[in-house]
Amino acid sequence: MSSAQYESMQQAGGSTSSAQSSSSDIVFACTHCTAQLIVDAAAAGMTVNCQECGKPTTVPHPAVQAAAEKAKKISDIQRQLKENESQRVEITGYINQLSIQLHRWQIRLETLKERQQKLEGELAEVSGFAVAATPAAPQS
Repeated sequence: MSSAQYESMQQAGGSTSSAQSSSSDIVFACTHCTAQLIVDAAAAGMTVNCQECGKPTTVPHPAVQAAAEKAKKISDIQRQLKENESQRVEITGYINQLSIQLHRWQIRLETLKERQQKLEGELAEVSGFAVAATPAAPQS
């Protein structure tokens, strides 16, 4: 874009700096420094120099800009879904590991109860009288 076109665009209501924008303005970021630029919709497709970094950047067409924003949003949502699924799988794995550990402890507790009963029976036989049962541990 020539400096004359640039100046006429600014006089016609377009601006390349952060300001209030109207519905016919295009708001976009410089491709080099990501400074926010605002130009009149008539400048779509033109190349302007960024007022922040001075490098040339192309003004996007509103439809292209909207499609790019939509694609970015879709990509962000897909990334969040993937992260959510990863965390869900991780937590499910933890729950499965703990369930297995709990089952092992329940089996061990049952084995100890059986051993206690066997030893109390042997003690009763050896001593010749029945031993009062010791209170069993509460079951969970």
